[in-house]
Amino acid sequence: MRARPTLAARWHEPVLIARALGAGMRLASNRAMQLRSAADFRLPAADPLKRYLLYVHVPFCPVLCPFCSFHRVELREAKARHYFPALWRQIRGYAESGFKLSGVYVGGGTPTAVPQELDDLLARIRRTFGDLPISVETNPNDLTPQIVQRLRGAGVKRLSVGIQSFDDALLRGMGRYERYGSGAAIRERLSSVAGLFPTLNVDLIFNLPGQSPESLQRDLDIIRGDGHADQVSFYPLMATEATARAMRDAMGAPTLAREYDYYRQIRAELGSQYAPATAWCFSRQPGMIDEYIVTDDEYLGAGSGSFGYLGGTFYANTFSLNRYGALATSAAGPITMYRDMSLREQMHYDLLTRLFGLHLDRKSIEAKYDGRFERTLRPELAGLRALGAVRRTDSGWQLTDRGMYLWVVLMREFLSGVNRFREQLRLHIRHERPVAARPTVPEGSAR
Repeated sequence: MRARPTLAARWHEPVLIARALGAGMRLASNRAMQLRSAADFRLPAADPLKRYLLYVHVPFCPVLCPFCSFHRVELREAKARHYFPALWRQIRGYAESGFKLSGVYVGGGTPTAVPQELDDLLARIRRTFGDLPISVETNPNDLTPQIVQRLRGAGVKRLSVGIQSFDDALLRGMGRYERYGSGAAIRERLSSVAGLFPTLNVDLIFNLPGQSPESLQRDLDIIRGDGHADQVSFYPLMATEATARAMRDAMGAPTLAREYDYYRQIRAELGSQYAPATAWCFSRQPGMIDEYIVTDDEYLGAGSGSFGYLGGTFYANTFSLNRYGALATSAAGPITMYRDMSLREQMHYDLLTRLFGLHLDRKSIEAKYDGRFERTLRPELAGLRALGAVRRTDSGWQLTDRGMYLWVVLMREFLSGVNRFREQLRLHIRHERPVAARPTVPEGSAR
């Protein structure tokens, strides 16, 4: 009889490595999200030689899905009409401070749930900052001729549609079937916008409670067979305490048992038609607009609950829509929390986000840190190479096939830490949106 491998012999198996590194990232992410009050905060000065990505957050959503940890509130037309003028005031403030933009990413929520306000906002941004690549998130219901025409007219280059799954049972469990229809109906809506934007991205989730290999395979077959999506982002389920509780009631308890197998299935099935652009985003053609944290090492945050990262400083706008509207007109502005990251923390962030995009360029990263990057992170880089996650190239460091799943886990844990922070800050706006009761924490702390 063949003896079972010992734990030591199995240590280099991807799942065990991923769990160990993920646990470390969970602690690091929680520490990084210890923000302080921004009473003494001053926005770092704009570099006149640089251009910055602008992230715009529109929190309104017609359906509050149980798996979602992003800052979102139920759509109310009157509140939305008051929100957009405040949003524009913050964006205009960036222009007045000398910031020039490289692009705009509009997320939510569902930005297209308020199409006229979004259209007006994008027109103002283009008049102020010039013609820019714009990416906008939407849902299947908003793939109407009227809204699509508005988005095309506004210069949107990448439309990202939140599908999550084409499986009707999973859609029902997520509360999306009643709002957005069946998987078949969603496929028809996607076909109606195919080819209308330079990049049509479809967001799907793997490792949902109740998902099976067969269900995932059907989603993959639809993506490959229909051919409507230029790009597909397969996000791993990121469950915080509140979302896990909501999912247990609606869909079943989340588990990581099959995550690795599902990821391998996705890689194998998409490989012939879609090449990895990041560890979990796959594109038909190279050079398509992708996730901004990969391509932009600094970004501005506009909107309630949005984040920005400038000059090693991470900052957040207030999560209260009422307070955001009031602060947007004040001298201090709506930024209420921030953290000055240490030099090593900044390097770790760049290591994480650049390798999430599969490659870290040595020349540019050493120029950013005055030749200290590799010398400072020598132990981390050596450890990643020893694990087979990263290989050195002539131009820098490349994520290996083995390392891609490890990076899925690292990014999942990093973003889950951000989501836990969001979850706790939303405790203070119960009067603005329904939220489960938990012990409260003061704004400015993630614990």
